[in-house]
Amino acid sequence: MEPLSGFDSFFISLEMPTMHMHVGSVNVLEGSLQYDDFRDLIASRVHLVPSFRQRLVTVPFGLGRPVWVDDPEYDLDLHLQHVALPAPGGWAELRHLAARIFSDPLDRGRPLWQLVFVEGVNAIPRVPPESVAVIAKVHHAAIDGVSGADIMGLLYDTTPELRQVPPPEPWQPDSIPTDFSMLVTSVGNLFALPARIPGLVKTTIRSVAGATYVNRVRHAALPTLPFQAPPTLINDVVSAQRIWHSVLISLDRVKAIKNRAGVTVNDVVLAICCAALRAYLLKKDALPDKPLVVAAPVSLRTEDGSSQRGNQVSTLFVQLPVNEADSAEMLLSIHSNTRKEKAYLAAVSANWLLEYSELVPFALANEAARLYTHYQTALHHRPFVNAVITNVPGPQIPLYLAGKRLLAVMGTAPVGDGISLIITVLSYDGTISISPTTGANIMPDIDQFADMLRQATDELEAAVFERFPLPDEQEVAVSEAIVSDSAESDAQRCTVRMRSGDRCRNTVAPGLSRCYIHA
Repeated sequence: MEPLSGFDSFFISLEMPTMHMHVGSVNVLEGSLQYDDFRDLIASRVHLVPSFRQRLVTVPFGLGRPVWVDDPEYDLDLHLQHVALPAPGGWAELRHLAARIFSDPLDRGRPLWQLVFVEGVNAIPRVPPESVAVIAKVHHAAIDGVSGADIMGLLYDTTPELRQVPPPEPWQPDSIPTDFSMLVTSVGNLFALPARIPGLVKTTIRSVAGATYVNRVRHAALPTLPFQAPPTLINDVVSAQRIWHSVLISLDRVKAIKNRAGVTVNDVVLAICCAALRAYLLKKDALPDKPLVVAAPVSLRTEDGSSQRGNQVSTLFVQLPVNEADSAEMLLSIHSNTRKEKAYLAAVSANWLLEYSELVPFALANEAARLYTHYQTALHHRPFVNAVITNVPGPQIPLYLAGKRLLAVMGTAPVGDGISLIITVLSYDGTISISPTTGANIMPDIDQFADMLRQATDELEAAVFERFPLPDEQEVAVSEAIVSDSAESDAQRCTVRMRSGDRCRNTVAPGLSRCYIHA
């Protein structure tokens, strides 16, 4: 019996008929594969992921958080589906099927996962006819992006040959705990909560001191906070039906933009999304006067904690300058914003949200979420954020499922009232997928938004390459090109003088004179 963490229990509390709290992916494989071979592979490895044979049990009266228990009625075939795409079996048919699957909630009476085997992939460019796809769903209470990558590693191989795994032992599930035993455990946990408070107070004081240092001593602008986002048409009450799309971009192309501008891959991805959102809102004559605010989850996992179940994340709140028409300026502004937010995240206790979530009673969180949805409260306050953009790096080598090469992996994640657009970014084997998910009532023309993502990539690439040409394209006198290391290093430093009189030691991006702290 393993109780949910406070943070993971929020995903249970938030789940409503129109808000489904699962993450998922669409995986396209090269070449035909028989369903029976696929099923046999999953059956031989499902024991490697303990949560795949466990389900949630609620504590009576909501006095404690739900607990994971072995499912004595576990049946693999209840979690596998076998379908075929309608003709012609192209991209449109696959993504429409994925959207329908993502629109259905997982059955809370069973282990919270599902795999759909899709045959008949016959008309997708650069995918051989008679290929297959696998559409996956796992509840967010059991998985985050990084732990999802761990599960992906259990199902896939790094070579076409199947690797040998320890055979499963006979399934002997533990007995489901009684209501009385769960009540006793939960009451004991409630009495233990006050012991957490001194540690949380210390964390709070340390975090406030760190943030004050960044603001007062390093002269950084105040961090972006929730509920500062402007109202937009992508912040509404969401319907139960999901729509989904995905755009694939070469990772080398993104890295080339990153290297020219002196930013990060994540900055480039945010800039592409920002430019596409600008184009979409402009077309709808709904561009706000202020920058959008997006939440960017940041993993807190370490090497020794990578195998732990559930979510271990913090969040950056990043401003997207949708009012900036110049793509290069937009990218540099986002780079400055993300570095500022990272400085604050580094100065405070990054896991404060996880720690404080342990103090929230499950029954209270559950009832608050129900009332929030019932009264459509999201319509009566400023958005928490305008959207979520989550970027999960994946393996940069080919993976294989039952000997068939994985060609592409594209993700999805939950949306809800007021935060009705999430853009899931996954990288795999030299390709980045940018996959928006929303409600059918929010962005019915998601095809157009996907086209805007492609166009935004082209425009950003052109603008950055023009603004930051390669050295051999610059007309630089030899006397100017031969400089000492110290002079070159000094030129790359921020020009701001600190209160001590010393010059700031932070580096700056090409073309800028101030660092991310003093921008």
